[in-house]
Amino acid sequence: MPDIATPPRPTALVIGASAAGLFAAAALADYADVTIVERDALPGGPEPRRGVPQARHAHLVWSGGVLAFEDLLPGAVDDVVAKGGRLVDIMRDMVSRAPNEVWFRRFTNGYHRNLVCSRDLLDSVLRSHVFALNSITVRQDTTVLGLEGTASRVTGVRVRTGDDETTLSADLIVDASGRGSHAPRWLTTLGLPEVTEREVNAGVAYATRIYRAPGTTANTRFPLINVQANPEKAPGQGGIILPVEDNRWIVTLSGTRGGEPTSDPDAFQAFALGLGDPIIGELLEHADPLSDVATTRSTANQRRYYEKLPAWPDGFLVLGDAIAGYNPVYGHGLTVAAQCALAVRAGLHQHRITEPGTARTLQRAAAKPVAAAWDLAVGQDAFYPGASDTPPTAAERFLARFVDRAVETGASNPRALTALLDVMSLEKPATRLFSPDMLRPMLFGPRKPPLDGPPITDAERRAATT
Repeated sequence: MPDIATPPRPTALVIGASAAGLFAAAALADYADVTIVERDALPGGPEPRRGVPQARHAHLVWSGGVLAFEDLLPGAVDDVVAKGGRLVDIMRDMVSRAPNEVWFRRFTNGYHRNLVCSRDLLDSVLRSHVFALNSITVRQDTTVLGLEGTASRVTGVRVRTGDDETTLSADLIVDASGRGSHAPRWLTTLGLPEVTEREVNAGVAYATRIYRAPGTTANTRFPLINVQANPEKAPGQGGIILPVEDNRWIVTLSGTRGGEPTSDPDAFQAFALGLGDPIIGELLEHADPLSDVATTRSTANQRRYYEKLPAWPDGFLVLGDAIAGYNPVYGHGLTVAAQCALAVRAGLHQHRITEPGTARTLQRAAAKPVAAAWDLAVGQDAFYPGASDTPPTAAERFLARFVDRAVETGASNPRALTALLDVMSLEKPATRLFSPDMLRPMLFGPRKPPLDGPPITDAERRAATT
């Protein structure tokens, strides 16, 4: 019998070693030989890098993201915890005031566990796990200049490393280059129509400072402290204390147009004291600053509707923030990036990378977790003055009003809170808010009276002051 040659293994190229790029590479590793092309030189450990300026601000990973992380990279979450991160029970380990100024009671949930650590630590662990996979290689200090191919099929990318330019070919090109993605221009250059885009910008500015955790909080499970902005009281102002590894607090303050925090270190605590509740400012009185104040205004919700284009080229895929970026206050970016990668992996169980139409199928699948997070973010931010040239739709107005009621109900009812967290964590669709767990207490009670202040215990206050 004649020898039957084994078909070559497909190849994939991922643009960007962002979290979205790392997740994409992990999802593709069983189906292709993957090369990650990264513009920067990557640090060897939990250190800042130029390509992730938002890493200085507070980040958390919702439980939906934790589950996706564990599915894509088994052991990565445990590794983060072993290096000082925490899995926090929401709401037991969190003191939180909702946008409608209702304080959540601290029920023990036991189901929704959010991952809390510095972004530098998280990215370092993700890189170490992804780079250890046999089918993945990394090409650093390399800038992608554009796509090669036609409107019907992308075949590679043009890159520059130092002064040298060359073309890298692959069966699948994945753009995970973040908010600054050039994919819209690249696609029109190939002859495709312009992609529809939408921006909802609440005008939020962020200011972050690192503190040494005060008192004896390092020896306790000190809670996250979260005061969310109220979109009906412009300017909306809020803040969060995020206890992270190495006995530090990441403190991020935020404000919309006309009420933004500044980079002035002398004004940082005063801004915190002036929030709707002064608890963050009061706790900072006993904490020692370890850094200057870092600021950013790159907080707009931006979405590109690639899945709605009338045609899509084989061999090309866009993921993560390159599809949609969200106001960081909602903490959904990392979770969506991981869920997009899971959607890609699930699609590749059914379709070969080289099969015509696969890229379009994967692009549409990735849009589903994007849409879920988008609706939640826009449902709040669209109501800030000047947020969008397009007024909120009737559906967005209804959802916003209903979510306000759901928050108020969940603040005092454990079953309703579980339903609310199922949706906010991106574990279940928004229809979960219309389940009996939410509707019964919403419509009939009984309902405990709202708290008149933050549910921080005397022991926790003492730990932060002694």
